[in-house]
Amino acid sequence: MMKYIKILILALACLLQLSCEDFVEIEIPDDRLINKSVFSSDKTANSAVKGIYNELYQANFSSGLQVSLTVLSALSADNLKATVTTENLLEFEANEIFIRNSYNLGIWSSAYNIIYMANAVLEGLTGNNNISQDLNEKLSGEARFIRAFTYYYLVNLYGEVPLVLATDYEENSRKSRNSTSEIYAQIVQDLEIATEQLGNTYNNGERLHANRFTAMALLARVFLHLGEWELAEDYSTEVIDASQTYELLAHDEVFLANSKEAIWQISPREGGSSRTNTREGALFILVNNLRQVALTEDLIDSFESNDTRLEQWIGHFKTENESYFFPYKYKIHTDTEEISEYSMVMRLAEQYLIRAEARAEQGKLAESISDLNKIRQRSDLIPVDLDDPGITSDMVINLILQERRKELFTEWGHRWIDLKRKGEAGAVLSSKKPLWDNTDVYYPIPEDELLKNPNLTQNPGY
Repeated sequence: MMKYIKILILALACLLQLSCEDFVEIEIPDDRLINKSVFSSDKTANSAVKGIYNELYQANFSSGLQVSLTVLSALSADNLKATVTTENLLEFEANEIFIRNSYNLGIWSSAYNIIYMANAVLEGLTGNNNISQDLNEKLSGEARFIRAFTYYYLVNLYGEVPLVLATDYEENSRKSRNSTSEIYAQIVQDLEIATEQLGNTYNNGERLHANRFTAMALLARVFLHLGEWELAEDYSTEVIDASQTYELLAHDEVFLANSKEAIWQISPREGGSSRTNTREGALFILVNNLRQVALTEDLIDSFESNDTRLEQWIGHFKTENESYFFPYKYKIHTDTEEISEYSMVMRLAEQYLIRAEARAEQGKLAESISDLNKIRQRSDLIPVDLDDPGITSDMVINLILQERRKELFTEWGHRWIDLKRKGEAGAVLSSKKPLWDNTDVYYPIPEDELLKNPNLTQNPGY
């Protein structure tokens, strides 16, 4: 499974401004040489961690392209449809993914590549006296956050997965799958440590590296998923209350670079590209009939007619023979000029919706509705009546889930994960997907991984 040592060394070597051409000719060193060459000073350690953020821009699962979990999980749910006959995409849309699907393999392998890089950083920093203590803690916190973030998606896409916490290739290549409870326990542990190691500010005002609030925001999401309502409320409140750093913005300002709504973003420049537009803008904006995906009519019909998100975040492409709606959260399709948009990974609106749901689950309906109305009123929608005597917790939760779909569409798989965590995937998708089976809630373990590791087992239904 884990065969990325050479890739990591090449990436880190380039970051350290070594000659990539010369480095290719060197045999793959062992882990001790990695640590000695990369973690010898504050500057090189910083470069190593920056290399992980750079890889997030490039990696399949996090790239925002058609091979990313943002696109593939939206196809698996009911927010996107394929507009081309690309077999890999059609399999995700139909929830009939074959074990040889290369896009599925790309998600799995690129996610584990990120985890390997985070593990290498943590090993390199442990007991390292060459790195100043404050920086060591900060970089460790960032690596732990990224590892937790990646495992959050692996466990939600595949269920039980191998829990890899070290860089030993031989050991990792034989690992069997760990239970979801073990995976979540590690996610929580990493994030709780990260909140202690990270500060409240961003590097140079750029919201491209995790800080303490980024880790708290993910903890709020994880605890919501685990049904730990009080903890989900507490952590989301911590983020919401950081009002000097975060605030809800007008729709046309949300996805700008370093927007105050952003908790974490990825810059197009992270991967060394000359383009300054986001991958999502390049993929989603329909400028001709060659785009690969479009929004479903079902999603469009879920919006109220006066919802300003229809105008601000959804575009319409029409020709004599075709008519498609497309995500228009990012406004720039192609550009090489000054950068103005970053890819959004996590943002404040989600924290209001997390807290609203957590409060509703605890019977705090007035507080829950107040949070929900923050999002609705931004979209010029009539607020839910706080004084309605007939409203119940279930009704409020259903309204929150509807709002999550409309607010967070085509952002990192929220709809797909929401349907599954609420146990509604079958009920919602079986009427829309003729080939739906309840085992489709998890993607298959890629065939390549099963062939390499005899201790891996396949998910049911594949």
